[in-house]
Amino acid sequence: MLVDGVWHDVWYDTKQSGGAFVRTTPAFRGRVSADGDAGFPAASGRYHLYVSLACPWAHRTLIYRALKGLEDVIPVSVVDSFMGADGWSFSNAPGGMPDPVLGAAHLYEIYVAANAAYTGRVTVPVLWDKHTKTIVNNESSEIIRMLNREFDAFATRVTSDFYPIELRSQIDTWNERIYRTVNNGVYRAGFATVQDQYATAVTELFATLDAIELQLETTRYLCGETITEADWRLFPTLVRFDAVYHGHFKCNLKRLIDYPHLTRYARELYRVPGVAGTVNFTHIKEHYYRSHESINPTRIVPQGPVRDFTS
Repeated sequence: MLVDGVWHDVWYDTKQSGGAFVRTTPAFRGRVSADGDAGFPAASGRYHLYVSLACPWAHRTLIYRALKGLEDVIPVSVVDSFMGADGWSFSNAPGGMPDPVLGAAHLYEIYVAANAAYTGRVTVPVLWDKHTKTIVNNESSEIIRMLNREFDAFATRVTSDFYPIELRSQIDTWNERIYRTVNNGVYRAGFATVQDQYATAVTELFATLDAIELQLETTRYLCGETITEADWRLFPTLVRFDAVYHGHFKCNLKRLIDYPHLTRYARELYRVPGVAGTVNFTHIKEHYYRSHESINPTRIVPQGPVRDFTS
């Protein structure tokens, strides 16, 4: 993390929270809008997206970018799969790419460029404005809302509204539960440092997965027969579940494949045009197993599961 603009290699302090992992709140909360009323007008080539192919939060933004056909409108930089003492870094390793905007070696340099006195975690995704030379937003849930509709004038693919007014109450209800117990729940389990905090997280995680399985017995997607934001927020966790969360984060009461409806659902989302290209299992496994030394001190990356996600 950065403290007053100076990088420190500091892991999350769970002692102050009784052994629980507590995620910090993103600091940059600007908004791009089609009409520019929020100070950041939608435009082609003005914004740059920094992501990790391993990170489920960043994955959301890549999915929306692909679904909307915004690849040429919002260029992207991908950090290396390994997160070491300098945090997220840029490299020419397979799947990664250098930073063409500021020439930064590490992601924290992007944060310092936006705020020289920044104190906080350095996370992906980051939406950067090349005109004002600052970070617009580093909260994935807000970035995907912008990509959903604010860049429609530049989109090369037409999609439905993933956050339609008539379904917002249902979407919000699912989002709240899934964020707490699934998206962040796997991290609460994996980064817990006492048994009871881990047990609570795992119990809540599988209670929600059981509830989703029950829902998908009668509906194609979470909110009915239409894909919504709630589905795209859940998918990045599901696609990583058997590969990393089941073993690495000890979320092992069941595998995703043990849920027939969830498995059908996740595979269907994976097959939506453009989505498969945002999934990189090499980066996913390399990042989690090599970067979290406190969980996997040998940094050995398992060979399995070898099953193709689509099969």
